[in-house]
Amino acid sequence: MDSALSEISEFIQAIPPMDLLPSEIIEQVVKEISISYVRRGQSLPPQGITEENIYILRKGALSYFSKDNKLLAKYGEGDICTVFCFSNDDHISNNVISDEDTLLYSISYKNFQKLVKAYPDVMAFFQQTSEQRLNKKMLKVNEDAILNSSLLNSSIANFYHSPAVTIGPNTTIQQAAILMTDKGFSCLVIVEKDKLLGIVTDKDIRRRCVAHGLGIDQPVSVIMTDDMTTIDIKSTAYDALMMMTQRHIHHLPVTANNQLKGMVTVTDLMNNEGQNAVNITSVIHKAKSVSELTEISSMIPKLQIRMAKLGTTADHVGKSISAITMAFTIRLIEMAEKLLGPPPVPYAWLAAGSQARQEQFAHSDQDNALIISNDMQPQHNYWFKDLATFVSDGLAACGFIYCPGNVMATNPKWCQTQNQWSQYFAQWINTPEPKALMHCSIFFDLTTVYGDSRLLEQVRVNMLKTTQRSTLFIAHLSRNALNLRPPLGFFRDFVLIQNGENKATLDLKHNGIAPIVDLARIYALSEGISSVNTIERLKQAAGTPSLSKSSAANLIDAYEFLSMLRMMHQAKKMQLGQQPNNYLSPKDISKLEREHLKDAFKVIKTMQDNRQST
Repeated sequence: MDSALSEISEFIQAIPPMDLLPSEIIEQVVKEISISYVRRGQSLPPQGITEENIYILRKGALSYFSKDNKLLAKYGEGDICTVFCFSNDDHISNNVISDEDTLLYSISYKNFQKLVKAYPDVMAFFQQTSEQRLNKKMLKVNEDAILNSSLLNSSIANFYHSPAVTIGPNTTIQQAAILMTDKGFSCLVIVEKDKLLGIVTDKDIRRRCVAHGLGIDQPVSVIMTDDMTTIDIKSTAYDALMMMTQRHIHHLPVTANNQLKGMVTVTDLMNNEGQNAVNITSVIHKAKSVSELTEISSMIPKLQIRMAKLGTTADHVGKSISAITMAFTIRLIEMAEKLLGPPPVPYAWLAAGSQARQEQFAHSDQDNALIISNDMQPQHNYWFKDLATFVSDGLAACGFIYCPGNVMATNPKWCQTQNQWSQYFAQWINTPEPKALMHCSIFFDLTTVYGDSRLLEQVRVNMLKTTQRSTLFIAHLSRNALNLRPPLGFFRDFVLIQNGENKATLDLKHNGIAPIVDLARIYALSEGISSVNTIERLKQAAGTPSLSKSSAANLIDAYEFLSMLRMMHQAKKMQLGQQPNNYLSPKDISKLEREHLKDAFKVIKTMQDNRQST
C-alpha cells in the first residue's frame, strides 16, 4: 500500500465503527473510496454522484437540515454522514450544506455492505437509528452490570423469590398471559403431577404465538421451552449468572431435591450491589452522635467509586446513595427529637430535587422542607426551627452542603403548614411566573423522608388534579423547560463551554440530564402521575396521550446513558482526590462513546421539538 492509501487507511480505521474491522477489510474499503471536494455553501451529494454513498469527513464541516430548515446535526472531521445511504421518498429532502470548504471520502453504500457483511456490529451502525444504537448500548451496559457484580461467594438462596407461579400444560396461552399480567411476572413454570415440564416467558408468547399468528386458545405447552434449565439451591449466585449468560436466558427455576423452590432472574442478581447501601444504612441507624455520622459519611464517595468500577447502573447508584442520604436524615431527626422532646403537632420532613427522585450522587447539596399539621400554633415555631437547624447542620457536617438557593427547612418560607403548601402550589399553577416555574422544578419533586406522609400526599393529590386541568400552566412549564437545549454534535467547540474554569467541557447535567428530567416531570403532571423518579415517570407516562411507548423507551435509554457518563466522570474525579462535578471533556471518553452521546442528544432534541409543536 502506497503512503497516500496508508494515511487514508489509518484515518478510517480510527473512526467508530470502522475500528471494529480487521486491517485486511479496511484495505479493501480504502480501495473503494473516492475523494470529493465541496466548496463552502454547496450542497451534497457532490456533483456527478447519484448513487447511495457514505461520506466520511476528512477536513471541513457540514450541516444537516430538515425539510423546514431546522438544524438536525453538525458533522466535523472524522464524522460519518449516512443520510444518503437509504433510498426512500424523502431522499430528495436530505439537505446537507457545506459550512466551509470540505474534503470528503465517499464510498458506495452497496459496495460497503458487501465488504462488511461478515461484521454485523459494523453494519448495525449504518442500519440502525440513533434510538436503536442507544438502546443496544444500554442493553450491553445492563448486562455488564450483572457480569461485573460480586456474586462469586453468594448463595443462590439469597436471591431467588418464592413461590414460582406454576400452571398445567393444558392451560391456554390466553389464560397464561392473563395470569402473568395479574401476578406481574414475566414467566410461568409448567408442571404436571409435581413434575417440571417446561417454562414459558412473555418473550415466548410474543415470538412463538403472536408473531406466528398462533391461536391464543392453544395449550401453553405448544410454545413452552421443554428443555428447561434449572439450578440447585446449593449453587452460588455466580453459577446462576454463568448459566444464564451462556444459555442466553433471563429466568432460572431454583430446585431442591428436584422440587421447585422458586425463581431467580437477571434483575434479582443486578440488585446485589445494593447490599452495600443496606449495610451502610444499618451502621447509620446505630450511630449515637453527629460526629459518628460524619465519620460514616466518608463511605459515600467510596461506595460510588466502587459501584462505578463494578459497572453498576447509574439508576442503581442513585437509588443507593439517595437511600443513604435518607438514612442520615432520619437518624438526625431522631437525635433532634430526643434532644427537643416530642413534636408539638404532626409534621413531615420532605426531600426535594434529586434526593426525592432517588437520583442523588455523592457530594450533593441539601434540598429539603417541612410540612406541618394545620393545628400548628405560633408558639410551635421554635420547636420546628430548632429541628430544622439541627438536621441541616448535621447534614452539612456529613458532606451535604447547604443549598445555595436556600431551599431548606431552615428557611421559614419552606417550613409551613399543610394549608400554606396547598396555597403555594395553587399560586404557582394559576400564576406561572418565571419565579413560580423555578419553584416548580424543585417542589414538584417531593417525597416524605420522616413523619406523617399523609400531609404531603393530600397536598399532592389536589395539586395533580389541578395540573391535569391547567393546560396554560403545562404550556408555560413546557416553554420554560425547553430553554435547556442539548448540543447537536461534537463540532469543534460547538457544544462546549467557551470560557471559565470549565472551558472546553460539556455540562452533562444541564445540557443532557436536566432536559429529560424536565420532560418527565411535564408528562407526569399532565397525566396525574404521582411518582417523582424520572424513569418511573417515563414508564408510567408511556402509552398515554402525552408520551408514546417508543418515545418513553428512547428517553429512558438517553437518560441512563447520560447518567452513566456522569457517574463514571464523578467517580474518576473522586478517585483522584478532586471535587466531583458535571463537566466532561469530550477528550476523556472514547470516540464510540462520543457517537452514543450524539445519539442521546438527538433523542432529547426530537422529544423537545415534539413538545414545542404541541
